[in-house]
Amino acid sequence: MVLRYLGQLDDGEFENALQELRLTRSIWTIDLAYLMRHFGVRHRFCTQTLGVDKGYKNQSFYRKHFDTEETRVNQLFAQAKACKVLVEKCTVSIQDIQVHLAQGHVAIVLVNSGVLHCDLCSSPVKYCCFAPSGHRCFCRTPDYQGHFIVLRGYNRATGCIFYNNPAYADPGMCSTSISNFEEARTSYGTDEDILFVYLES
Repeated sequence: MVLRYLGQLDDGEFENALQELRLTRSIWTIDLAYLMRHFGVRHRFCTQTLGVDKGYKNQSFYRKHFDTEETRVNQLFAQAKACKVLVEKCTVSIQDIQVHLAQGHVAIVLVNSGVLHCDLCSSPVKYCCFAPSGHRCFCRTPDYQGHFIVLRGYNRATGCIFYNNPAYADPGMCSTSISNFEEARTSYGTDEDILFVYLES
């Protein structure tokens, strides 16, 4: 989605990059930073944890791939500087995000999808519409559900954030309040990961 916005998406090259970077099963924010670097896209990855937080091992969302992914992800963090992948351990404020968006840039944000809700989508769309009738939908569970969204703008007057949600077949514009966005992006499990992407490479 982001590469298409930047006019750098070639399906064949993209598929090759996914294979080369081993982005086929479990995707972490550091993986997306390496993907941006692969395509020469200027980026800045901000996180609260440089590596894998061992506290996530017993969370249902992480449990399945944790043991196999821990070493791989920690290696990516360790090699980031040498690979020219910009990673910083820092706190990002909503004001920092707004300044970035106001300049026409975008950002990929890890959120808890069980917390995030769109004010523009008709209720009860969210993620439940994808669950077969009678099945428990994860948007109503208290468990953390990591999901990436792409921030595209904000409205200071109304106090809302605009984003695209790749979970939808037609990822049109979604909107949520800043308070809901902040709750979703700072939920335990996200490490407050945000990948700032810049228009100019």
